[in-house]
Amino acid sequence: MTCLSVNINKIALLRNARGRDFPSVLDFAKKCLDLGAHGITLHPRPDQRHARYSDVFDLKQLCDARGVELNVEGYPCDEFLEVVYEARPAQCTLVPDEPGQITSDHGWSVAQNRALLEKVISELSGRGIRVSLFIDHGSEELGLVKELNADRIELYTEPYAEAYGSQDEPEIIESFSRTAQEAQQLGLGVNAGHDLNLDNLANFLAIPDILEVSIGHALTVECIDLGLKAVIEGYLKIVECS
Repeated sequence: MTCLSVNINKIALLRNARGRDFPSVLDFAKKCLDLGAHGITLHPRPDQRHARYSDVFDLKQLCDARGVELNVEGYPCDEFLEVVYEARPAQCTLVPDEPGQITSDHGWSVAQNRALLEKVISELSGRGIRVSLFIDHGSEELGLVKELNADRIELYTEPYAEAYGSQDEPEIIESFSRTAQEAQQLGLGVNAGHDLNLDNLANFLAIPDILEVSIGHALTVECIDLGLKAVIEGYLKIVECS
């Protein structure tokens, strides 16, 4: 079964818009877990325009109390790493974001960033934190990812989401499937995320052995139309069939 990790950045964005703790990131995370979500994802950026570094510690405490995993995503700048090293989430997903980037839009060029990634992966692993690298489908650098001792990759799935329902979908899915299979053969776990939603997730999870999907933006929007309970139940029905 694939695990559902709910990314709550958009709830943090709504909170920050009014300068109060409403909606509460922590309360929303609790509700998702109460409804059966398997974990929580947070992606704080250097400007903390949505998720704040302080949220990491609150959510780590919650996830530990509930016996579920916290996945913290982000670019490995010094401030981000200090927070992750101290909080020690179950998983850290390293993402090659520029400081002012609106959202993630590509995976790592692993060879180009080898020195940085090698050092950070070693530091995270030494603290017992599982490391995942954000990777494009069709990447030819999976062997290097394994060599650097990362534990997993997270497939950047926006290209799939854009192709969903079009004549290009079968070809894109095949590319994602090949990448996942190659990673798995190397002993890497495979996660996925970005623009997955209630409509397109099931087709993507036809790819075997996807360990985790992190879903936030679409899930938050879907909650406006359908309500949180119906949305979480809908996702759980999909992932439990994977």
